[in-house]
Amino acid sequence: MSQDIVRDFERVSPELVAQAADFQAAILADVAGRRGAMHGRIQALRPRMKVAGPALTVEVRPGDNLMIHAAIAMAKPGDVLVIDGKGDQTSALMGTIMMTACRQLGIAGVIVDGAVRDSLEIDEMDFPVFSVGTNPNGPTKNIGGRIGHPISCGGVSVQAGDFVLADADGIVVVEKNKLASLIPAAHKKVEDEAKRIAQIKEGKTAASWLVPSLRAAGVLKDGEEL
Repeated sequence: MSQDIVRDFERVSPELVAQAADFQAAILADVAGRRGAMHGRIQALRPRMKVAGPALTVEVRPGDNLMIHAAIAMAKPGDVLVIDGKGDQTSALMGTIMMTACRQLGIAGVIVDGAVRDSLEIDEMDFPVFSVGTNPNGPTKNIGGRIGHPISCGGVSVQAGDFVLADADGIVVVEKNKLASLIPAAHKKVEDEAKRIAQIKEGKTAASWLVPSLRAAGVLKDGEEL
């Protein structure tokens, strides 16, 4: 087997995926230290789309999808294809045929730093796809790439098997060995935000940290209020 293809790698467990999938990408990004979120150029094809699972990483040359076809053939049910397409928008890397194959094989969704096509049909399929946009041009299938290796996607390093969660706000990546430790923090974050929203609805709109932060930043003098 070519060294360009890594077949065996540890995936984040289905149990952890199920637990983490309940959260918004924003919650996980916050408890992960406000890091791991891909560049906003990669967005849900439709805002309702959401996907969570272990990453099957793919690196391709711009405009060529040969290795994506290979990755689809190798993928395990529940995998999320995470594709470094170099941000290219001059041709689509995937369309209805490939997305239908992904769905048939149990692949959870697709995240591609590149373009897709057949967006209306993908919308009707309700298959989760995140891309930098669309383009009607088809790709070539001539150039090798890599599968299962570390990639950069949307400016974030992704290792095969890492946890990815994508929703209407974007995509967050969490290292597979760190996800378990973030689950309790994510639950607390959700509870804290719910309490704060309830306080705001009761009229307590002023944030307790605002004035001290303004003083620390030199905007307000000691003893001065807004």
